[in-house]
Amino acid sequence: MNYYQSLGYLVLGSRLKRLSELFLSEINKAYRLQGIAFETTWFPVFQLLDKHKVLTIQEIAEQMEVSQPGASQLIAGLKQKGLVCSQAHAADARKQQITLSEQGKTLLMRVKPVWEAIRIAMEDMAGTDGHHLLENLTRLEDEFKSKGLVNNIMENLNSKNIISHEENI
Repeated sequence: MNYYQSLGYLVLGSRLKRLSELFLSEINKAYRLQGIAFETTWFPVFQLLDKHKVLTIQEIAEQMEVSQPGASQLIAGLKQKGLVCSQAHAADARKQQITLSEQGKTLLMRVKPVWEAIRIAMEDMAGTDGHHLLENLTRLEDEFKSKGLVNNIMENLNSKNIISHEENI
C-alpha cells in the first residue's frame, strides 16, 4: 500500500485528481497515435451534439453540469477551430443554437471508434466489479449535490466527540 492509499478518504480528492489526469493523458495519447487532433475536453459537447444534433449553449451547460460562461467558452473555442456552428434560435434570438460543422461531423466519425475502444478498455481494466465503481461514483456525486461535504463535516464536528488538536495539548 502506498502513502496515498494508506490515508484513505483524507486524500480521496487528490487520488481522484491524479487518476483523472492519468486517464485523460492516456486518452490524449490514444487520439495522437490515431493521428486525430481531438481534445478530451471536447468529448461532452461532441457526444451531446451527436445525440441531439442541435442544442443551445444553456442546454449544453445544463447537460454537462457546468456554468453557462464555461460552456460558452468551450463552444467559442470549438467555433474558432471550425468544429461547431451557431445560429440564432428561431423563437429567441438571444439564444444560440449549436450544431457540429461539416468538419466537426468528419472529426466525430473519426473519434467514435476511439470512444468505443476506450469503453471496452475501461471495462476490461475495471474488471467484473467495474459497474460497482460507476454506481458508487454516481452515489458519491449525488451525495455531494444533495448534502455537500462541508455540511457533513460540520455536522460531524458538532455532533461527534471529535477532539480538536488544542484540546489534546
